[in-house]
Amino acid sequence: MSRRIPLFTALLVVSFVLSVGASQRKPAPPKAPAKPAASSAARAERPVPFKAGETLTYDVSWSNYLTAGEATVSVREKRGTPGSSAYYIVAEGRPTPLLSKLYTLYYKADTLLDAYTLLPQRGSIYSDEGGRRRTKVTQFNQGARTAAYQVQTATLVKNQVALAPSTQDALSVVYVLRALALKPGSRIVIPVSDSGTTYKVTLSVGNTEPVRTGAGTMNAWKITPSIVDARGRPTTARQMAIWISDDARRLPVKMMADAAVGSFIITLREAKAGR
Repeated sequence: MSRRIPLFTALLVVSFVLSVGASQRKPAPPKAPAKPAASSAARAERPVPFKAGETLTYDVSWSNYLTAGEATVSVREKRGTPGSSAYYIVAEGRPTPLLSKLYTLYYKADTLLDAYTLLPQRGSIYSDEGGRRRTKVTQFNQGARTAAYQVQTATLVKNQVALAPSTQDALSVVYVLRALALKPGSRIVIPVSDSGTTYKVTLSVGNTEPVRTGAGTMNAWKITPSIVDARGRPTTARQMAIWISDDARRLPVKMMADAAVGSFIITLREAKAGR
């Protein structure tokens, strides 16, 4: 589960890569002396449909368990970072009290999403599975197309990772997807770095359809991802999909992954708007 869901998220990023490339093709500046205003315009933050304070709460079902757990995803704050600013986004997942008596499980992922480029500056994933704790951290250097990746368990392992241009992480890709102009029939390809490996995610955008959620029934685009590794081999997930609402908030209202260990469905229960 920990691998399928993040990768699936990555698919969302592909459209972003294409839109960023188009947005950065600006006409050549005039030969007259540059003005400070031009510099600030070049560094304009990208418009997004979310704000600091937004919190999305989801019900998680697994196989025969209609409610197996709860997940929350929130934009905790918008903070200054060296030479830029970024949204600090956190996702957490826990099983229900009943299932937690059978098996301890807790996941936390976070990302610093640059407000100007919509590329991750840093991402991490913490997991506690039955007392087995693991922390994975990726520090991105998008300009150099490299990342410093480390895994902390009983020992610490570090590695340097090569990146494709405009690489996203497992959580940032979902928020980037929300900022894209979606159109039925379009296909988007996005590189996503997960656990020290870069995957190529292809997102196919379908038509809108009604999706019933705890926050009401919403029209949403159905987006189907396919994921391959660096050698072009597909991942083992059998079927995945994500639905993004077609209103101004572009909410991820539902996610589904059919894997060998069972079918997971994540459905929006409550959406709290940001400040």
